[in-house]
Amino acid sequence: MTARPADRARYDRATAHLDAPLAIVDLEAFDANADDLVRRARGKPIRVASKSVRCRALLERVLARDGFAGVMSFTLAESLWLARSGVEDVLLAYPSADRASFAELTADPKLAAAVTVLVDDPAQLRLIDEARGNGREEVRVCLELDTSLRLLGGRVRVGARRSPLHSPAQLADLARLVDRRPGFRVVGLMAYEGHIAGVGDAVAGRPLRSRAVRLMQAAARRELAGRRAEAVRAVRAVVPDLEFVNGGGTGSVQHTAAEAAVTEIAAGSGLYVPRLFDDYTSFSGRPAALFAQPVVRRPGMGVVTVLGGGYPASGAPGADRLPEPYLPQGLRYDPREGAGEVQTPLLGFPADDLLVGDKVWFRHAKAGELCERFDALHLVEGDRVTATVPTYRGEGRTFL
Repeated sequence: MTARPADRARYDRATAHLDAPLAIVDLEAFDANADDLVRRARGKPIRVASKSVRCRALLERVLARDGFAGVMSFTLAESLWLARSGVEDVLLAYPSADRASFAELTADPKLAAAVTVLVDDPAQLRLIDEARGNGREEVRVCLELDTSLRLLGGRVRVGARRSPLHSPAQLADLARLVDRRPGFRVVGLMAYEGHIAGVGDAVAGRPLRSRAVRLMQAAARRELAGRRAEAVRAVRAVVPDLEFVNGGGTGSVQHTAAEAAVTEIAAGSGLYVPRLFDDYTSFSGRPAALFAQPVVRRPGMGVVTVLGGGYPASGAPGADRLPEPYLPQGLRYDPREGAGEVQTPLLGFPADDLLVGDKVWFRHAKAGELCERFDALHLVEGDRVTATVPTYRGEGRTFL
């Protein structure tokens, strides 16, 4: 039996006592993916991106492994929750305007010591000060360098619109401003190269586009490596005791780790390996997180209908943002209906072997967003469910 049919047989046996819809994480694949991330990081610690996991039990599992240290969070409320749960090093990777949480942060020594917030604009500092109330704890600050590749004098931009701080001089100026402002301390610098780490360079059936992406990414890596090193030197001239420089993402781990200026790597999606990572030449992983929908109808030859399944991923809309019907192999969406809110027809020869009540297994397009649809993850080892753990949603924590 080849790998995918064998996996389907295992997952069906493991969950035979459970009704779909349900979600699983294959722990053998999860752990193998974690090992691969560590190998590619070349000895530099990996900070786990919580938005790509969204399950405390699995965050704890990976943080217990050698090679992983700290969490990269996505909201301030989540950061405080994780710190109260025992995570001692939380980097909030996005600016926040959550005044209530800033008041909590600045009033609690334990939280203030554990959580680092992201700043790329003096207005954010003013908001924090206005939110303090009676809180007087020093706020740990991380500055973000914009990583986008700018060509033709800035008329062409490649990369996400994130930080306004593009040049080393801009970063140093803000570091100087923070350093002079009472109640704040610059401890870190981050730079997420999404156009390198988060864009596939081997898209099936599109060889010219794939080659163009590879050429762009090679140029972007060279440009960013030089500019990031300059930025680190400029900030260290202001803040000599800078604690960390964070960079990278699942798709660029080995490239970012090769930069001497970077002290730690961010990654998370590579633990689950969602379908968007099928288009990468930089690494290959094992799909670890899947969800199952039950067959509820057989409308005719070569078609079955499953319950729900319309779980599109964030980002620019397109077919690549839909979950992939994964097991049994060979099913596809009806192009006139796609993935539905309440029901989804699936076409293909495997449909004729599926009975009402059978499970169809899907891969989400992105990683942690799957957990916004399910209260629990069933952890599979071999052909058994060995534990069932809550997602963020299952703990009543829907931060976004």
